[in-house]
Amino acid sequence: MSVRARLALSYAAVIVLTGAALLTVVWLFLLRYVPDGSGWMQGSDGRPRVVPTQGDLVRAFTPPTVAMFVLLVVCGLVGGWLLAGRMLRPLERLHDAAGLAAEGSLSHRVSLPGRGDEFTDLADAFDRMLAELERHVGEQQRFAANASHELRTPLAITRTMLEVADADPSIDRAELIDRLAAVNTRAIGLTESLLVLSRAERGVRESEPVDLALLAEDAVETLAPLAATRGVHFDTELSSAETAGSPALLQQLATNLVHNAIVHNRPSGGGVAVRTSTSAGVAELVVGNDGARLSDQDVEHLTEPFHRGARTTEHGDGVGLGLAIVASIVRAHAGELSLAPLADGGLVVTVRLPA
Repeated sequence: MSVRARLALSYAAVIVLTGAALLTVVWLFLLRYVPDGSGWMQGSDGRPRVVPTQGDLVRAFTPPTVAMFVLLVVCGLVGGWLLAGRMLRPLERLHDAAGLAAEGSLSHRVSLPGRGDEFTDLADAFDRMLAELERHVGEQQRFAANASHELRTPLAITRTMLEVADADPSIDRAELIDRLAAVNTRAIGLTESLLVLSRAERGVRESEPVDLALLAEDAVETLAPLAATRGVHFDTELSSAETAGSPALLQQLATNLVHNAIVHNRPSGGGVAVRTSTSAGVAELVVGNDGARLSDQDVEHLTEPFHRGARTTEHGDGVGLGLAIVASIVRAHAGELSLAPLADGGLVVTVRLPA
């Protein structure tokens, strides 16, 4: 039985039961004050008069009562059916929208008009869900396309070098091996970055106390040789900034931020500032550098997968997943990520996590 039929029967049952109760009360109270016996009584003038008895009232009251009872049943069923249809009409729009979404169309919206009630709240929540699904699907499609392209590039380069080596036996094999190793290292780094990004997007299952200051200090010590080779110096101010989350993912976050600040720095003589602090229930990690000038439009796309910022030729080309991984890790820890370009060049990245 459909919901509409069940609602119609429910409405009819309520009306019938209410009507039956009302008629029963009227009947009982009416018969209570009517004598049961002879239909004759002596009037004030001494003449006999005819008075109705309980039997007379029952015979007179029963036909209209039955007719009214039948009318209540019919009105309850018809009115309940119409009223249920009107009440359930918004669900039909939700059903149509869900059907379109199941077919792959996520751009459709319910946009239910009317005053704010349970149905409009449900429709608005459904529209927000469709918008979020559309955004995630779009991101996944772009990510899959970019990942396929990025992974295909080193494989194509490897195949080309092998074909050239096969056609030219006199090629320097040591140089060929070095070039193949470099391409293979890039492919491995890309694959590992994709795995970290996928892990971060799945969320944090086990949370542990973590101090961002210790993670930032470890990242600075690990990347100090890289900074030295590029002439980049560190300026650190690390105060305790305790939060809760995945130590491995948060370590990856700190490492990616410091690594990006080094790689996207000036060719020589640049600096990287690393700060950690806690205030107002928020653990904060701030990493800034002295890189190239960036516009607000450039900054908006820096957290997109495979989007590469400005690099000098000396620094080489990365895979474009560093800040995308950072953004995913921050979301997984219910935090906030902000990027702000500096007027003289460079970028300040601020991570705020619940303390």
